[in-house]
Amino acid sequence: MKKNFFSVLSCTLLGIMMTMVYMPNAKAQNFDINDLKTWANYERYAEANQSVSNPIAVFMGNSITDNWARMHEAYFTENNFVGRGISGQVTAQMLARFRADVLNLHPKVVVIMAGTNDVARNQKYIPVEHVAGNIISMVELAIAHGIKPIILSILPANKYGWRPEITDSTQQILQINAMLESYAKLNGISYIDLFNLMKDENQGLPKKYSSDGVHPNLDGYAIMEPIVKAEILRLAR
Repeated sequence: MKKNFFSVLSCTLLGIMMTMVYMPNAKAQNFDINDLKTWANYERYAEANQSVSNPIAVFMGNSITDNWARMHEAYFTENNFVGRGISGQVTAQMLARFRADVLNLHPKVVVIMAGTNDVARNQKYIPVEHVAGNIISMVELAIAHGIKPIILSILPANKYGWRPEITDSTQQILQINAMLESYAKLNGISYIDLFNLMKDENQGLPKKYSSDGVHPNLDGYAIMEPIVKAEILRLAR
């Protein structure tokens, strides 16, 4: 009896010691609650996605899409569109969350507007062909799931206020847009050239459409909205 007691006690003490070794020590590891935030930010729309039902279109993108849904909410709610933009994101992050924030919502159409943050190196340098490749991968995922894609060109941005060292942004944007447009033509994919529609004489986004040369204001979105909506409705018939 005594032998069994000490055996149990020994096992218990060993278990406690093993738990102390393998249990993450918040103080020792400088644990921060923000560490629980995923790289692709799956959690941003996790709750909102649960209440989405049969949207006509989901808009996948970065801060330009995020701001769009926030600044002109009526454009989305009145047309049964859903905004799934996340500020700062690059195409790899969007591709990672494409299933959670697009495919699982079963829209008729997905509008993809991405790439400017890749050019701005928000997640380090990425060659232009891989930026286009990530967008094309989203397109092909959509098609495989019966969702009709629309590719929006990257908007003009001849400089980034948060990345002044990047001096060839226009060149990169034009290269990516050319790749996307060529792919779209070859494969019968909808492509909307917003770059040439909205550029100024310096290949940038004019002040009347943007205060920082990257993010559209309401006047900028007003130029984009009817064109995008018309194409969504055409595809959703």
